[in-house]
Amino acid sequence: MAQTATIPAHNSPYTDLPSVNSKLFEAKAKKGLTFDQIAQAVGKDEVWVAAAFYGQAKFTPEELQKVAETLDIPRSDLVAGLGDHWWPNRGLGPMPPTDPVIYRLYESVLVYGHAIKAIIHEKFGDGIMSMIDCKINIAKKPDPKGDRVVLTFDGKFLPRTELLNSDIKPARKQISTLPLPLLHIS
Repeated sequence: MAQTATIPAHNSPYTDLPSVNSKLFEAKAKKGLTFDQIAQAVGKDEVWVAAAFYGQAKFTPEELQKVAETLDIPRSDLVAGLGDHWWPNRGLGPMPPTDPVIYRLYESVLVYGHAIKAIIHEKFGDGIMSMIDCKINIAKKPDPKGDRVVLTFDGKFLPRTELLNSDIKPARKQISTLPLPLLHIS
């Protein structure tokens, strides 16, 4: 007798996700597909698709259709759970993370974060690397001492900007003559 693929919905991080996300994981397991295979069908990269499965990215209506077809899930179920009314609650999980893989990524930012920030500022100036306009690639690199994980973050640089009072255009007649405070974005 075939075993049904199920997800432990009572375990973290699934308890923090819409119930339809468990259907995504169960259908993925049942079909024996990788995130890369689903990504090819959807037209996105594998990390983005995995993030969407974990509720950290939002599928478009067209992408929901492709996911439904690829995983044999009724499109209406996906639209009901992840349609236009739903928005990601980014930052899933406890802090600090307790999962060993996620903790090592967290630890890497704790250890190397200031060094990476300093080098970004040296090479680009004052600003940040966008995580909204960012591509992440995960590769396996053979090594005689043990395979290596290669993570590449390809994010758009966003220079710091300063909004001045003269940049603010009122939508209608100004009622008050009080000066507007300066807004500094860091």
